[in-house]
Amino acid sequence: MSEVKWIKLSTSMFEDEKIRLIESMPEADTLLIIWIRLLAQAGKTNASGYIFLSKNIPYSDEMLATLFNRPIATVRLALQTFQQFGMIEITDDQYICISNWEKHQNVDGLERVKQLNAERNKKYRERKKQQQLTLENKGNESDVRMTSRDGTDIEEDKELDKDKELEIINISSSDESDTKVSIPYQEILNYLNEKADKNFNHKAESHKKLIRARWNEGYTVENFKTVIDNKVSQWLGKFDKEGKPLDQYLRPSTLFALKHFDNYLNETVKGENSNASSKKHKNNEFIQKYDFSKR
Repeated sequence: MSEVKWIKLSTSMFEDEKIRLIESMPEADTLLIIWIRLLAQAGKTNASGYIFLSKNIPYSDEMLATLFNRPIATVRLALQTFQQFGMIEITDDQYICISNWEKHQNVDGLERVKQLNAERNKKYRERKKQQQLTLENKGNESDVRMTSRDGTDIEEDKELDKDKELEIINISSSDESDTKVSIPYQEILNYLNEKADKNFNHKAESHKKLIRARWNEGYTVENFKTVIDNKVSQWLGKFDKEGKPLDQYLRPSTLFALKHFDNYLNETVKGENSNASSKKHKNNEFIQKYDFSKR
């Protein structure tokens, strides 16, 4: 995924209570510089607010101290402060993620623009191919070809105008984008709560951000439910070697994390009948393909 060339900073950011509290701390200026550097680094990574060297290598305190050219003790103080204030989240695998990343970069808007560009390019290629066929088959009907081409150009201009309108409409706040895309946060978290005997709030932005990121990558409701089913069967009521309950990991920050989700989705649960699993998978594909719920 290519890096983002800019991030958004609110002109009222220094009126935020968390920023004002940071300004009262020792080395406040350095902490604020580190905060801006983290935002910029998240833009370079361009992975829904996550910051990492690669998908398998998170940034360590030492690595960030080197990149930011700041003392490691100050970097650790900054990360600890930002985590306590809920400005960042640090996963079990030590991946750093900017909370409410949509405030600084409209992820849904960007994804919509990419989709529109791809669709526009596809239509353009199809029109060029059709025009070429027309030229080959109707070599003696130049006047008709010119009229047809002019009509095509007019239609193309209309479609471009519509696309621009869609881009303007969709590059808005994350809540408004969610309404248009209709991401089923409540259905997914209700399913997790039911299966894992939990009580996660579907309105919590930290949970919504993870679900939104995976949804924008093309995963479906059934994919989320499969991940939940796989890990519930493995962790619920079970313990690790140290006697700690594994069901503590039945939470959105673990199940829906960038590094884990696809691996969990493709796991084969021990003891599951392979034929039944295959049949269930085919049924899910059939249901998703025809989407009877919308008829």
